[in-house]
Amino acid sequence: MMRMGVDLGGTKIEIVALADDGSEIFRKRIPTPKNYPGTIEAIVSLVADAESATGQTGSVGVGIPGVVSPFTGLVKNSNSTWINGHPLDKDLSEVLNREVRVANDANCFAVSEAVDGAAAGKGVVFGGIIGTGCGAGIAINGRVHGGGNGIGGEWGHNPLPWMTADEFNTTTCFCGNRDCIETFISGTGFVRDFREAGGDATSGIQISEMMQQGDPLATAAFERYIDRLARSLAHVINMMDPDMIVLGGGVSNIEAIYTELPKVLPKYVVGRECGTQVVKNKFGASSGVRGAAWLWGKDEK
Repeated sequence: MMRMGVDLGGTKIEIVALADDGSEIFRKRIPTPKNYPGTIEAIVSLVADAESATGQTGSVGVGIPGVVSPFTGLVKNSNSTWINGHPLDKDLSEVLNREVRVANDANCFAVSEAVDGAAAGKGVVFGGIIGTGCGAGIAINGRVHGGGNGIGGEWGHNPLPWMTADEFNTTTCFCGNRDCIETFISGTGFVRDFREAGGDATSGIQISEMMQQGDPLATAAFERYIDRLARSLAHVINMMDPDMIVLGGGVSNIEAIYTELPKVLPKYVVGRECGTQVVKNKFGASSGVRGAAWLWGKDEK
């Protein structure tokens, strides 16, 4: 069965069609219309293009930067604001004459990596995205765990665990709360911390390069970052003990994370032991769109 995945972003909409073995047989991206009717039309057009090019019909899954509320059936919390307040899954299902599944893009990332990515075959996978912001998704046996409130995986909007006195009440998050994990371990938070310590950089990757060159401010900032990331992931391990954690987003490309983080995690995990693997993603920027396709599981024909 061909599975089509759509990644609905603020600037582009991308579709990928996967064969039953996960191989890619079609891909296309177009600019995102900044209105709801145009977005529906664009997705329908991309599906038609994929089916025309492959000569096949298939299932459709859509990843969005938000969630469909289980209470109202309407999209909420999307930074593509024009889809908020609309029943996106129902409207697409009606126009495409088939069931369309819609999930948060971070959950799609987790599903992609759990099905045939870096965590292929693992039962419980936590996918953490550390980029401009900080999000996460949970996949259980290759399926999205959205939760009863539709917010499963909202890792970044919990307080940073085990805060020190000089961390407490120091950051403000766009969600309206203070000291959220996102404000410390996102790429934005990493750069903020480095600058406040007197450094000058525009990205976490740049800070890591400065660290490799022996810059003491960069080295200290990275050590703080790893400790905060360890605390944030230990919190997850203590609650759900996933089989594997997969990291995505720009900061996940810092290779030193994967050698240094395992040294610090046991300090915060209950029992002071931790064998949880934390790995870099396999599919990079394609994980979201591939995960949208895999919203229809391998056992669904």
